[in-house]
Amino acid sequence: MIPIADRLRRLPPYLFAEIDRKKRDVRARGVDVIDLGIGGPDLPTPPHIVHALQAAAAKPEHHRYPSYEGMPAFRQAVARWYGRRFGVALDLETEVLTLIGSKEGTAHMPLAFVNPGDVVLVPDPGYPVYSAGAWFAGGECHFMPLRRQNGFLPDLGAIPADVARRAKLMYLNYPNNPTAAVASPAFFKGVVEFARRFNLLVCHDAMYSELHFDGYEPPSFLATDGAKDVGVEFHSLSKTYSMTGWRLGFCVGNRDAVAGLGKIKTNVDSGVFQAVQEAGIAALTGPQDMAEQYRRTYQERRDVAVAGLRKLGWEVDVPKGAFFVWAPVPHRKDSREFATRLLEEAGVVVTPGVGFGPSGEGFYRIALTVGAERIAEAMERLQKLRW
Repeated sequence: MIPIADRLRRLPPYLFAEIDRKKRDVRARGVDVIDLGIGGPDLPTPPHIVHALQAAAAKPEHHRYPSYEGMPAFRQAVARWYGRRFGVALDLETEVLTLIGSKEGTAHMPLAFVNPGDVVLVPDPGYPVYSAGAWFAGGECHFMPLRRQNGFLPDLGAIPADVARRAKLMYLNYPNNPTAAVASPAFFKGVVEFARRFNLLVCHDAMYSELHFDGYEPPSFLATDGAKDVGVEFHSLSKTYSMTGWRLGFCVGNRDAVAGLGKIKTNVDSGVFQAVQEAGIAALTGPQDMAEQYRRTYQERRDVAVAGLRKLGWEVDVPKGAFFVWAPVPHRKDSREFATRLLEEAGVVVTPGVGFGPSGEGFYRIALTVGAERIAEAMERLQKLRW
């Protein structure tokens, strides 16, 4: 057997593989499983975006290698969208970089700025790619606990000064996965001050910024005074336009950070298929009515889930963004045991919070990625369980 590299040994056991195995076992028993664990949109990509891809795919000029940084027309569409949505001005030549989905850019950023032994500040609970990217670059992770009493925002003042001085990069993500928490401009102002004080790069993952409810609109980190001096923002078309399989995203902000990530990408990939970028232009510049309709759909599902959980007498906060419900495990049970019981006794899949980091223990996540009627059915099944 060929031994794997030490960097892979640092990765924690992949809890979601265990969940997938349990789902297969339950389905094999003939159970109709309602999967509230999948964090990917079930709604279709809007037709005008599909048509743009179909037309562009037929053009021979798109059959060659694309540019590493992305088509100027796509980067211009990104810059104009940022200006309209957030009031943030971007230079398409130096402050916008096209990504093969935001995940790859998020994972690759530490390779450009983190040396072995440097510290990366990572939210806990959080998207596992943040810590994986840090470890692959030889960095050390300092996990920032996200506590409910603090609105699931990291307490920057609790980070030891010696750790902060060694830190080269900080990951943030609002609206948040998995907690669905949101951040205020005042919080982002504090982040900029912290980054300036300790000379570190802020990487804000904003891929859920367009999934918002009840009239709330999440701010951009880059709209904060001085943010472009210390950070970048990652975005994706995956959630806003239901384009997860298309693999199209972008990194914007600090030109040195964008250039550093761009240099990594020139050595590890060959850019995004230009026909997909043409579809991205159609998404960013075309009608936004489908995106608004999808927001209403997710809000309806959220309301069904929250009402169902409250009917059970279970504690739950109403999320303002993302398409998740993050709630305390009732009866103070272990999150793995709780999720296993829901699957085996009710055929309902939820994600145990500990799968997103140690501070996620005591919580579970529901993904609003099935229809409202299926969520309602899941809530009815849970009503029948005896605790």
